[in-house]
Amino acid sequence: MSNHRRLMAGCSAFVLLALTQAAWADENTPPTDTVDEVVVKARDKAGLLEKQPSNTVFGIDKPLLETPRSASFVSDVTLQRYGIETIDGLTAVSPGTYTASFYGVPGALNIRGTLAENYFRGFKRIENRGTYSTPIGAAEQIQVVRGPPTPIYGSGKVGGMLNFIPKSGRNEGGYLTEPTSEVTLTYGSYNKKNATAQLGMPANFGDVTGGVYLYGEVEDSHSYYKGIYPRRQTGEISADFDLGNGWSTAFGGMLYHSKGDVQTPGWNRLTQNLIDNQTYITGRDTTLKDTDGNGRLTPGEIGFYPYGVATYLAYYGYPSTNDLHTLDVGVGTTKLSPRQVYISGADFSKTRTNTFYYDLAKELTPDSAIKAQLFYDDQENKRFVSYGYPAWFDSSVWEARVTYNFAYDLGLITSKSFIGASYRSFDGRRRESYNSGLIALDRRDIAYGATATDIIGSPFNASDGVKWENDNRSKWQQKGVFFTTDVMVGERLNLMLGGRYDDYDVKSNDTGFLSYTVTGERKAGKGQGTYTASLTYKTPVGVMPYISYAKASALEMSQAGDISPGLVASGAWLSDSDLAEAGVKFQLLKGTLVGSLAGYRQNRTQLVNGPPISIQGTRAKGVELEVRWLASEHLSFTFSGNTQHTTVKGPDTSFQYIPAYTAGVAGAQAYGGTYVVWAFNSLPGRTGDYDYTLIPKSVVSLYGAYTSDDHDWGKVGATLGVTHVTKTSGTVQNAVTYPAYAVASGSVYYELGPYTATLNVDNLFDKLYFTPDADSYANLGALPSKGREWRVTLSRKF
Repeated sequence: MSNHRRLMAGCSAFVLLALTQAAWADENTPPTDTVDEVVVKARDKAGLLEKQPSNTVFGIDKPLLETPRSASFVSDVTLQRYGIETIDGLTAVSPGTYTASFYGVPGALNIRGTLAENYFRGFKRIENRGTYSTPIGAAEQIQVVRGPPTPIYGSGKVGGMLNFIPKSGRNEGGYLTEPTSEVTLTYGSYNKKNATAQLGMPANFGDVTGGVYLYGEVEDSHSYYKGIYPRRQTGEISADFDLGNGWSTAFGGMLYHSKGDVQTPGWNRLTQNLIDNQTYITGRDTTLKDTDGNGRLTPGEIGFYPYGVATYLAYYGYPSTNDLHTLDVGVGTTKLSPRQVYISGADFSKTRTNTFYYDLAKELTPDSAIKAQLFYDDQENKRFVSYGYPAWFDSSVWEARVTYNFAYDLGLITSKSFIGASYRSFDGRRRESYNSGLIALDRRDIAYGATATDIIGSPFNASDGVKWENDNRSKWQQKGVFFTTDVMVGERLNLMLGGRYDDYDVKSNDTGFLSYTVTGERKAGKGQGTYTASLTYKTPVGVMPYISYAKASALEMSQAGDISPGLVASGAWLSDSDLAEAGVKFQLLKGTLVGSLAGYRQNRTQLVNGPPISIQGTRAKGVELEVRWLASEHLSFTFSGNTQHTTVKGPDTSFQYIPAYTAGVAGAQAYGGTYVVWAFNSLPGRTGDYDYTLIPKSVVSLYGAYTSDDHDWGKVGATLGVTHVTKTSGTVQNAVTYPAYAVASGSVYYELGPYTATLNVDNLFDKLYFTPDADSYANLGALPSKGREWRVTLSRKF
């Protein structure tokens, strides 16, 4: 048995033993369907348990523990107590999640082996695959759903979704009854500086009651990685009102701007000796010259544009090396610091997003209501990564949705249902350059630093002569109808059925200089149905087994949310996926011990950047366990763990960069340029299916939190936890392997009246570990972990 399976089995056995003892302890007490809310509220100092039913998973208000699907909800209190600042930290509280390095920018979560989709209040946002760091500080709750989105949310893949719930003027009892506000200041290692301010106010106008909430955040920091300086600003406003006579409304939005979320592949020139001992092969090629002295290589200086054959050699049919690939100065080895990564002063990334929403609802009867919703999201990003990847994304999407909710009570059988319709429209433009062979990730000696002969020119500098090789203008519309019904038979048996039908129209035209796709505008249209079915049984001892099946479809979108005309022409622009899941949820010890155990099997696709853009099929199966225990009024514990196996279905015909050792060339004769294969299945051992080894087989987290009683001198608390991640590796045969690791984090806080001081320490024992890159460069780069980092936050509530 492998180590990760032993670890998962051992932890699972421990947790199941605790559950067995809990069930035995409750044997002679009233059924645990009845939760002692007073006990739960008194103990839940870390915000671990759901406070009220949510409609995220199926679109119908339903307690998470009664929902037949694997999901984790993380409150703003939990984010604070656990020191979670980015979506990467959600692995501590949500099983089956992991973030492969999309070049160091935590934009999207990896759920069950593939990238998940981001939502805002149940509406899908524009793609964010490492474009910018997804802001979670403005969230009241982060909801991680493993499986497809509910039919009300539109089409989507079965892997999973992350739903952002903004802070609002509502509370558990309805609306805010008095003003609430807080200001925080944070300072930390590597000159981290962050400030937030939030204000919630009741807003009552005659018979109209409601609340308004405002949130603002500013960050201006350096980074553990030298040369990266993230600067971000977030503003959020939300308003919720009861208008009387059954009418209610909600509206608001979030503005985000970042400058400095620069992508980096981390370390290049990968060898096992580099990963194990930090021994890096140094040296530079001086054959190419920056003859015009502009500080970068332009096509005329490299030769042959398009097709920069000076730095670009295919794996088959070409010489294995040449003078431009050979390092001729400073060849040797050195110890590399994990703070030293692939970066230059020319790299930049600038992002702005605007997100708005509006709801208007009318309660028709105590059992029926109608709601109309509008949503808008836009994103513009300009970036340049100095190994030769410039990009400019400019996209917007809007959606309208109408839903009618109703309920029936037939005695033995009761039901809650909804039907509705939606319309979604996208308009975007994606400009990129990576097709012409100018990219050579290993060319830079990062121990020496960036030079003019390893920074590649860019279309942002008109005089460089580099053109936009992809310039795709894409529009698509999606018209859909949907339904979901939640049927209770007696008090125990629950059946949920849902489905939707969508009619799609897509139109794309890539006029790039070297697009590697079909020419001219391509159009397509298609109708597609999807469905989901689940069955749950509520036992009298607080244990709820369930089974679930879903068939889903989704558009195959690129990084700007657009669709490649090549996919439109081939019919691959709309993909299918399916999920089978079975599990058990439990609620024991008067509601203080809750959790879930789930097993799943899924088939879905993922898009791979080209040239040309292609679609990979994947097959995954796994087991996930989540437990949250309020052990006492002072102690609470969380456990999340999974074991999974994801397979890429062959033949994989995607374009891939390959390392020099796969091409059979020694580093000193190779690193001046690069090597590629036009079809990954042409490599040895990759002709058919293969393991997707960029993600770990298992991730297990165990955390504990302590909160003292209130005293005259104040209150103290602490959180301590550890996450264990099994080994990963590149995807080529005999690839570099990244060892398993365990990383610990902790925090302590002191609270006196309205003041709170918090100390967070991440990577407590300064553990060095690695995350492989993603997409077509996955075998060329890996991001070293950030070392020990600390930060102190001072907050004042008013």
